[in-house]
Amino acid sequence: MPRRQCAKQRGVALLSSVHRELWVSWGSLLRSYAAAHGLHSGQFAVIEFGEEAIVVRAGTRWVRFTEDGMERSEGSREAFALREDGTVELDSKIDEMDFAAERITRELMAR
Repeated sequence: MPRRQCAKQRGVALLSSVHRELWVSWGSLLRSYAAAHGLHSGQFAVIEFGEEAIVVRAGTRWVRFTEDGMERSEGSREAFALREDGTVELDSKIDEMDFAAERITRELMAR
């Protein structure tokens, strides 16, 4: 196997590994902020975490994340991406992962 092809495969594996770590971090941030908001709202959230999707449920409301989208129980859908620099791109707006996770869980549990 030529060196260039091996280096390319290592790069793809590294990118996949980074994305996996970002996905786990995103789920952890959502779980932490949902727990924190639950202390003040009197309700709790259930987090369903998998390789293909993360779902946060609070009462009858939910938000579902996939690799490329976010869907809400109200029917809205937005583009979503975890970026290598630790930011989130949500509906063409870029924000730090922790700020985005806090805002999303606050909005979910506020009503």
